[in-house]
Amino acid sequence: MCRFAGARRFVYNRALDIQKANHESGGKYIGYVDMANRLPEWKKEKEWLKEPPSQILQQALKDADRAYKNFFEKRAGFPCRKKKGRGDSFRFPQGFEIDQANSRIKLPKLGWVRYHNSRGILGMAKNITVSQSGGKWFASIQTEHSVLQPVPTATSAIGIDVGVVRFATMSDGTHIEPLDSFKKHERRLKKYQRRMCRKVKFSKNWHKARRKVQKIHTRISNARKDFLHKETTKISKNHAMVAIEDLQVRNMSKSSAGTTEAPGKNVAQKSGLNKAILDQGWFEFRRQLEYKLNWNGGILIPVPAHYTSQTCPVCGHVAKENRQTQAKFVCVDCGHEENADVVGAKNILARGYRVAACGEDVRRAKVARPKRAASVKQEPTEVTRREEAHV
Repeated sequence: MCRFAGARRFVYNRALDIQKANHESGGKYIGYVDMANRLPEWKKEKEWLKEPPSQILQQALKDADRAYKNFFEKRAGFPCRKKKGRGDSFRFPQGFEIDQANSRIKLPKLGWVRYHNSRGILGMAKNITVSQSGGKWFASIQTEHSVLQPVPTATSAIGIDVGVVRFATMSDGTHIEPLDSFKKHERRLKKYQRRMCRKVKFSKNWHKARRKVQKIHTRISNARKDFLHKETTKISKNHAMVAIEDLQVRNMSKSSAGTTEAPGKNVAQKSGLNKAILDQGWFEFRRQLEYKLNWNGGILIPVPAHYTSQTCPVCGHVAKENRQTQAKFVCVDCGHEENADVVGAKNILARGYRVAACGEDVRRAKVARPKRAASVKQEPTEVTRREEAHV
């Protein structure tokens, strides 16, 4: 499986290199079909490319083609080369068999492989993606089946303000304490990272130390995912509409080190803040909320995050002085006093109502005027869901 993943990575990187050289020479973009016709020549050049099934290499070229199309359509950044040990995976679109009764799958050129079934497989299996993470191999089985758009059992709406001191504050006054999984393991991680850096690179002792560091990172990631899944499941089941800030986490967590000519200010403090922001997993929190609300018939509404903690929910007065400290909010106009995070959550919910009713543009820096009403239509839809099993 490591060799299959390596062959897939080689084909993907070579396709990117050819596209880049072709673009620099002024040629037109090379489509998937033309690129796939070069595979026989590559196999003659590299004999080990004949070992994995051809469909793995073809899927690698499709992934590279999709990466460029996403870049052209401004859905993603410019495609990057894949590195060994990061995201090792390969996909089978056909030729596989699944035996759920005996918890095993049959993969081309690998034969029958037993796995630990994490959940039942519903619908028709369309493809299987085998990937490595934390020293273990996983099989992600994508299936397709028809379901009716569910009707939410809950009828309430809520606004959520995410933060570092409080992971999430609700507009009803409740809040969720942060897990801080990275912070809990940071000292232990530094200890093993120091041991690793003192070893001779790529030696046996270096690989042993690397596996220990990898184990800690896996534990941190699993704890964060478990925490987020539990909290998003509760929220999606108890609320029909959730309004959340449209945060750009990548921009918020940028380094402030600057350059030699123009060094940044408060670099150490900003570095600590960036670490705390990334430890929360805000993007994953929003992603899980979106698809879980969709499965339960609810809706997630992202709203502008500007001035939510500086706007009084009673009189609407906006001023920087309203938020005196991180947790204290006192309106300088009407005197309304409340927790600053709760005020932000209430304003987020109010903006969510305006977006749902009037189609307010979430890309505006300030609160926009209502544009047009949005209609919701319930009808049967075709959905695809991903089921994962530990191989």
